[in-house]
Amino acid sequence: MSQIPAPHISVLYHNTIESLRPISSGRYVDATVGAGGHAWGILDASSPTGQLLGLDLDPVALELADQRLKSFTGRYTLKHTSYTTLLKTLEQLDWDLVDGIVIDLGVSSMQIDSPERGFSFMKDGPLDMRFDSTQLTSAADLVNTLSDEDLADIFYRYGEERLSRRIARAIVANRPFHTTLELAALIEKSVGRSGGKIHPATRSFQALRIAVNGELQSLENFLPQAVTALKPGSRLAVISFHSLEDRIVKQFFRKESSDCICPPDQPICTCGHKASIIEITRHPITADEEEIAANPRARSARLRVAEKINKQRLQVEND
Repeated sequence: MSQIPAPHISVLYHNTIESLRPISSGRYVDATVGAGGHAWGILDASSPTGQLLGLDLDPVALELADQRLKSFTGRYTLKHTSYTTLLKTLEQLDWDLVDGIVIDLGVSSMQIDSPERGFSFMKDGPLDMRFDSTQLTSAADLVNTLSDEDLADIFYRYGEERLSRRIARAIVANRPFHTTLELAALIEKSVGRSGGKIHPATRSFQALRIAVNGELQSLENFLPQAVTALKPGSRLAVISFHSLEDRIVKQFFRKESSDCICPPDQPICTCGHKASIIEITRHPITADEEEIAANPRARSARLRVAEKINKQRLQVEND
């Protein structure tokens, strides 16, 4: 497998490409194409004729991906859209079923490192956090308009923040907020620092980002579409970065790889559910120490892979 050109190497790059097993006649989807890291690997491995559809809400990411993939001109299509439109977008391209799908749910380093995007509490910038700059609602809108109860619910549900109510009350008492450092300083003041490595604003900022972009709802919407879009025997690779996302993927894979989802104490199956996938990774793949040393962001990455059941092959094997 060729090495992806510098400067950007996607998290769990080799594991992901190897899991998808690209072929030269295949059609693939990178549902969060970003700067084109995984897309480059898929197109390289599926040379000379493999095709790729790349989706992203971030117009800047799409420009970077287009630059990165120029050597594969004619073999890729990039669309400014959410991965929740997967089936609709495939239909627009007259693509039927595809040979593999990857989705990387992490915030890219280029987004975090751009203060004007408002994702990081380490650099001052507008309180934005939108993946898609054309979207109307920003983090500032939530922080400055929601009640303390609604804010506390966001911090607790999406950030698993134990001090969510204290933080929410402090925000409501001191708003409006317009910049990332303003909000981060208020959160740190309201809860204090424990002396650990994790900044007191980490969980709250994660929660706001998830809420602004509807990330968990989008993931729940996407997963069944991805299974529908796959050819039998083809694979879906999902890279997540926090427990909420990974739990959704794990539970979906477990459910869809089971023939029965009735309660365990029910003696007779009445659900009629049939497995549609096989879990290739019962436990998630994680980065090794070498990758973590080169890219500390990889430390929290979790890759889960599922394969769509080839029912015809199963029938032949069972006969």
